[in-house]
Parts: sequence; structure tokens; C-alpha cells
Amino acid sequence: MTDTDLRHYVESDGRIYLVARDGVWDLPRPDEVPFAVEEIAPLAPGSALFCVPQITAHPHDWHHKDQLASADVSPRVREAVHATMPRVVVEGICRREGKVLLVKGNRGLTQGIWTLPGGFLRFGETPEACALREIQEEIGMEGRILELAAARTKLGRHTLLHWTMLFFRVDVDGEPRPNPDEIAEARFVDVQEAIELLLDDTIAQVIRDLL
Repeated sequence: MTDTDLRHYVESDGRIYLVARDGVWDLPRPDEVPFAVEEIAPLAPGSALFCVPQITAHPHDWHHKDQLASADVSPRVREAVHATMPRVVVEGICRREGKVLLVKGNRGLTQGIWTLPGGFLRFGETPEACALREIQEEIGMEGRILELAAARTKLGRHTLLHWTMLFFRVDVDGEPRPNPDEIAEARFVDVQEAIELLLDDTIAQVIRDLL
């Protein structure tokens, strides 16, 4: 990435600093930002840095991110706003006889990777309902929520997305029946083996802390 390609995504309280360029509103280059900023992290697809402005008052005249869908802005702005939206995922921790249930994905971000049963929170869905739905969809098991066990956030190393992860202890009935469209394999494994199989450091640490 060259200096002329780099853009700053500067947000404060839901408002974004933009500049007029070629008849549309666009993300500024670093030299177009008239105040100091703290650079936080790159945004997907990697051409912009998320920045926090060093300002003393609410920026009433900046664009609000929730109103940009109908505004005359560059595609780069829309991509950056989309990249800043946290992705909420819900994970189920299902234990039986000292073991924990793991699933290996058959597609998507978890293809070929061992993880906990779970997935994206749907619009309008409660986290508890999401955990039970994902367990039923992925491995055909009915469950009961026991408690919220942990909440974590992270920036994805490969996706560059901001993930919010909710972990629920879930009591499940029967044996796992993996849905082949989503899950290649599902089984209960010893806790130490689970920690070794999990490639996601955040999930592995949660299992290590809780179990």
C-alpha cells in the first residue's frame, strides 16, 4: 500500500470525518485530517486505518454512519463502514462426563477447523436463542441454557473484523448428529485435547479458563 492509497477512517460517537472528492464524500488521506488521531487498527479490505480523533467537542457537522446508506459517498466509505460493524457470534460449551463437545466446520470460516458449536447472531434474536438454534442446526441436539459463561472481543488476524463472542454453558440431550451441509465431524473430547485442537486462541483460552 502506498501513502497515496492509505485512508483514515476517523470516527467519534458514530460520526465520521469525510472529505469532498470528485463529487462524492470520501475517506481522507492522512494529510487531509486537520487534527491529531490515534491509529487503532487496519480495516478490511486493508486500505484504511480505523482512527480515534483527538478533539474536544462532539463533531455535529460530520456524517453519521447510520445515514450513509442513502448518502452520496464513495464505495470506499461504504466498505469501511461495513468493516467497522462488530460481528456477534454465540458459542455453546456443552460438557459431558468431563469432556467438551467440538465440531469441525464443513464450509465458511471454520471449514476444516475444530471449534465450538455456534454461529452468527441473527437480527432480532436473543443470544440464548442463537446458541440453541445453532446447536440444533449444526448437530441436531436439543439443549438448555445453563448460564452465560464468558464474553470476549477480538480483532480477527485474517478477517480484520471486530468480533464479539458470547459463550454459554449448554446442557444437551442425545448424541451429536452433524448436519453435513455445515459440519464434517462432531464429538466429545477431553478438555486438554480440545484446547490443543482449537486453532482460535480466544476460544481455547475460554475453555482453559472455565474448564
